[in-house]
Amino acid sequence: MKSRTTTALIGAVAVAALAGCSSTSGAPAADGAFEPQDVRMIVPFSAGGGSDASGRAIASGLETASGATVTVENREGGSGAVGYSHLFAQEGNPNYLLASETTLLSLPLTTEVDYNYESFTPIMKLGDDYTLVVVPADSPFETCTDVVDAAKSDGVVVAVSGAISLDEIVFSLIEQDQDVTFDRVPYESGSEVIAGLLGGTVQVGSLNPGEVLGQLESGDLRALCSLSEERYEYEQIAEVPTAIEQGIDVAFAQWRGFIAPGGISDEARDYWIAAAEEYAASEEYTTYIEENLMQPNAIYGDEFVEYLGQNSADLEAALAE
Repeated sequence: MKSRTTTALIGAVAVAALAGCSSTSGAPAADGAFEPQDVRMIVPFSAGGGSDASGRAIASGLETASGATVTVENREGGSGAVGYSHLFAQEGNPNYLLASETTLLSLPLTTEVDYNYESFTPIMKLGDDYTLVVVPADSPFETCTDVVDAAKSDGVVVAVSGAISLDEIVFSLIEQDQDVTFDRVPYESGSEVIAGLLGGTVQVGSLNPGEVLGQLESGDLRALCSLSEERYEYEQIAEVPTAIEQGIDVAFAQWRGFIAPGGISDEARDYWIAAAEEYAASEEYTTYIEENLMQPNAIYGDEFVEYLGQNSADLEAALAE
């Protein structure tokens, strides 16, 4: 699935929307402009994983762009459902945000929840984050084909960070493509998956490059393949072959971004979009994207909503196969 690339520019409207905003006053000012107060950035997974890193980067970037104070809250549980449910309960409150990713779409497709992406106010998609299939340094597996062959004979235990996470999706796609079945152990974050791999609880994991780069560089873990259309251009993982090169026709990206509750005012929505556009033009954004080896495909507002609709349809089709 390929994502459209939109260059983040700050226009006069964005600058005007941010002008005069303060982090100390209550919701709408006397002139109708939104002024944030006690902003909360919910991360629906535990500390240490890719979603946590994303939430903290966005919070810091929005603080710089807007002057508002943004406090990060980890509300893990239910494979992300606890955090999303908390945001859903904040209907109309523009001082709550959530560091979102593909779980926003996969949860409603696979779980009994009271919301879907249309229940919220999408603000910004930061970019796309593919995964690497990784194993401990002493694993007998040398390629992703080795993993598939072992699953056909002896069985393979894989880790997934959330029962309906990107990891679950890509392993399901591999199962469909190769006619195999994996045994799964669910975790609540990428950091827990890494601990499971290093501790020998699981044999194989699927992790975003930014989550696992330290362990790859130290030699504690090895990457067998990337689940992307093409090899990464980032020097650290440029030599990792794609699963497609190894005869496994699977490539699926996780997007990362942030959303607000449903029912907020147009002024509040425009405020956060303007702040997001300013963040995307900053060195902070570039640093986050590059340090986490992501693809910088930023889009906002209505374009983000359109993207979510198409991505949800693609995901539903993939899960139904």
